[in-house]
Amino acid sequence: MMQENFVKVGMADMQIATTGAILKTTGLGSCVGLTLFDERSKVAGMVHVMLPSSEIARETPINIAKYADTSLPHLIGLMKQAGAEPRRFVAKMAGGAQMFAFNSKSDSMRIGPRNVESCKEMLRQFSIPLIAEDTGANYGRTIEFNSSSGVLVIRSVQQGVKEI
Repeated sequence: MMQENFVKVGMADMQIATTGAILKTTGLGSCVGLTLFDERSKVAGMVHVMLPSSEIARETPINIAKYADTSLPHLIGLMKQAGAEPRRFVAKMAGGAQMFAFNSKSDSMRIGPRNVESCKEMLRQFSIPLIAEDTGANYGRTIEFNSSSGVLVIRSVQQGVKEI
């Protein structure tokens, strides 16, 4: 049996992986697991985004991995240091669920959808194509991202296992 090398990505955390390591994060409800991959260099990156914008940050210094607008530029930098080329990046993402039903139409209660929108906007700003996603709905996800193949495996109790 082959031993797989997992790199844990915690909540509001980011990591990169090479040489076939697998990035894994759990507990994606309204959070988004955003991944980047450079197929030629086999450098993969993942960030567990909790909130759409650092403008609402109350902590000092801020945790840059926590927010969509601050995490992506930093992840790009980490991947470049590992030998990746940003012009070859492709993105995949999962999560961004609306975990609870609210009677209010308030935008502040739409954290999951806002996280997805903010991640997509950041990808547009950096001209990184989003080639696959499994976002929205009302269930949690665990994801694993393979740094050799760029395959994103999504696991959920309601939907089982799928690959994108």
